[in-house]
Amino acid sequence: MTDSTAQRLGEFLRAQRQLAGLSLRQLAELARVSNPYLSQVERGLHEPSLRVLTSLAQALGIPPQHLLAHAGVAPDARSASSDVEAAISGDSLLTDEEKRALLAVYRSYVAGRQPSE
Repeated sequence: MTDSTAQRLGEFLRAQRQLAGLSLRQLAELARVSNPYLSQVERGLHEPSLRVLTSLAQALGIPPQHLLAHAGVAPDARSASSDVEAAISGDSLLTDEEKRALLAVYRSYVAGRQPSE
């Protein structure tokens, strides 16, 4: 993982945590990692293991492949689904509450569906 990839992953994690309405401490507890470690991951200072990425994804209620894609681990690192979620998360015209609602609706529609190859 390059420094820029670690930085992007950290930014994505922080955005997802904030959209989920979780504090750093709450997410760390849910994912069973230490608060300082999670802080380092969010700041792009540490490269999390596959186990940690999966645990964070589960704690955030997002598909693990989304975090793996942002970490550069997935073969095709950007899926259409993560592009949509990134667009919603990054839209400055939406409030955090609106982003959470849109993400919940979007995820409910795509849950369990596999992208066509």
